[in-house]
Amino acid sequence: MKQISVIGCGRWGTFLGWYVANYCDVDTVLMYDLEQAPTYQELKKERKNQYLTLSDNMLLTSNIEEVLKNDFIIISIGCQHLRSLAKQINGYNVENKTFLLAMKGLEEPSAEILADVFTQEIHQYIHVATLSGPGHVEDYMKKVPSAAVIDSLEPETQDRVIQFMQSNLIRFYYGNDLIGDQVGAALKNVIGLAAGILDGLGWQGLKGALMARAPIEVGRLIQFKGGNPASVYGLAHLGDYEATLFSKNSHNRMFGEMFARGERYGKLAEGVDTLRAVKAISDREHIDMPICQALYKVLFEEADIQQTIRSLFDRSLKKEFEPVKKS
Repeated sequence: MKQISVIGCGRWGTFLGWYVANYCDVDTVLMYDLEQAPTYQELKKERKNQYLTLSDNMLLTSNIEEVLKNDFIIISIGCQHLRSLAKQINGYNVENKTFLLAMKGLEEPSAEILADVFTQEIHQYIHVATLSGPGHVEDYMKKVPSAAVIDSLEPETQDRVIQFMQSNLIRFYYGNDLIGDQVGAALKNVIGLAAGILDGLGWQGLKGALMARAPIEVGRLIQFKGGNPASVYGLAHLGDYEATLFSKNSHNRMFGEMFARGERYGKLAEGVDTLRAVKAISDREHIDMPICQALYKVLFEEADIQQTIRSLFDRSLKKEFEPVKKS
């Protein structure tokens, strides 16, 4: 792969372009921004943002046709824009190209995983992989190593992407549950909102309980969608908790903290739209998700925060785990 493309010049997309340009076997990284937002205009003018400076082999373009000529394309945009982007991409010849979806969320209101959203709209033979797991740009730029997981329905695609992207900065693991990894990655953003609210209330002591109970709840949704509920304990969900539930760099945690304080957070927090999708599917399919239901009441129905959180303690008493059945 001598030249690859990245669609999305936000915090994460720009970093992934920089990472590939500096750590992988590539000559040129072609960067394209979907919205041509002010942050992109600044990046184009100054060749840097608040996190990093572009490498000489990173080129910015406003021509999506040029971007789609490359065989390997990383996508990192707001999740709710993925379907419209996929429809646009389908207007070009992308036969046999490989796409790495590097965002975390569920489409709202369908609650579809992003890999399904993307492939539903591209009526050509393509290869799709997904990237999940912990890691903040701020830490990576300090050379703090981390791990991530890449998944795909095609083992050959998964292996090709991992072999290309592996480095001493990020260790990539082979995922074996695309559904579980996608749902888990999306829902960790939602749980990040809840963690931030606890921080804003000064109730940090409850974050341990949140970490213990949330994966069980998320596992129910994974299982409903046909994935392995045990995937919730991997890098895509529980493995991302430190970066999402505790880090000052987490947009979702910060959104929740400021919300609890009655303040507005102006940056993108993907967990907000994902929570709407979770609420819809939980109601429609009768999936027991009390944490997400309580969080929805707080964010969208103006429920009293403290009272709503305390109401979780008023639910019927139950065992922490179901007994293990001996064969």
